[in-house]
Amino acid sequence: MALKAGIVGLPNVGKSTLFNAITKKNILAANYPFATIDPNIGVVTVPDKRLEFLENMYTPKSLVATTFEFTDIAGLVKGASKGEGLGNKFLSHIREVDAIVEVVRCFQEENIIHVEGDVNPIRDIEIINLELILADLEIIENRIDKIAKKAETTKDKEALKEVAILKKAKTALLENKALRNLKFEEEELLVLKSFNFITLKPIIYVANVLEDDLVTNENEYIKKVKEYAENEEAGVIVMCAKIESELAELEENEKKNFLKDLGIQYSGLDKLIFATYDLLGLQTFFTVGSDEVRAWTFKKGTNAKKCAGLIHSDIEKGFIKAEIMKFSDLEELKEEKKVQEAGRLYLEGKDYCMQDGDIVYFRFNI
Repeated sequence: MALKAGIVGLPNVGKSTLFNAITKKNILAANYPFATIDPNIGVVTVPDKRLEFLENMYTPKSLVATTFEFTDIAGLVKGASKGEGLGNKFLSHIREVDAIVEVVRCFQEENIIHVEGDVNPIRDIEIINLELILADLEIIENRIDKIAKKAETTKDKEALKEVAILKKAKTALLENKALRNLKFEEEELLVLKSFNFITLKPIIYVANVLEDDLVTNENEYIKKVKEYAENEEAGVIVMCAKIESELAELEENEKKNFLKDLGIQYSGLDKLIFATYDLLGLQTFFTVGSDEVRAWTFKKGTNAKKCAGLIHSDIEKGFIKAEIMKFSDLEELKEEKKVQEAGRLYLEGKDYCMQDGDIVYFRFNI
């Protein structure tokens, strides 16, 4: 399941520094490797300590973590929705991602000039969000102009329904509200998702700070960003992009010691990965054995048969049963045999809702 988050932000907010930390080539030797598959796409593995436990237990020939893509989306300036700067390219790229990571400058630094003249994170957020709203509004207006008259003339039920939904969305956008903050019925969402609206995508804010503020996790700018995000039910990750860049060059043990010295358990990038993973409603199940231990990403609420298809379409087609044990049970009892003896090995059917941490063996026949 290839999922992608787009990193956006105004110039000189730390966006490129953060992305460079993601794509550091020499990080490949670390336990949780990063790689670059394109100049503007960084692939990062999702840190998961459960994999370490499973690797030690099964000593597999291959260990495969689940991955996540970050795309560096450049070119945003005021007027992007009208094609200013690299506006059209920016907007086409951001429509392709599943979630938006908006980097906001929350620090004062005389040597780093702010494109707007001074540091004001809420203004910066509103500049970007307004451009995204205007871009969606243009699509809606064009679509309504195209089908509204015909829908009224023919009384076509589906067309009339589409116009009504689009008008509801248009009203919100004209009130400067992102579509993600509105409540839509499932049927309405199906119509809206076909347009790939940017403001319908989930968003998380990265408050980029200086090292001193990273430990306290508070300054006046961070507080304002958190208040803004809370009003639209969005998350905030406080991060120092400069430190992330330095961490990316360290070996894993050095990285842990560096974070320990700062009094921090996880790096900002790890927190961002966890938060983005959760933002998209993603969870992980595992397949294990001496040949391979592997983590698989699935959407929360997916049934066992559909999850089998993530491994191979033939397994989904020939699905019989899913043999399930919980990671927590294996961790507690230390052996598969003891899990089975304790009655904690379950046979589940195709409609079983997969859970985060399930260790599964799919029985199938083709």
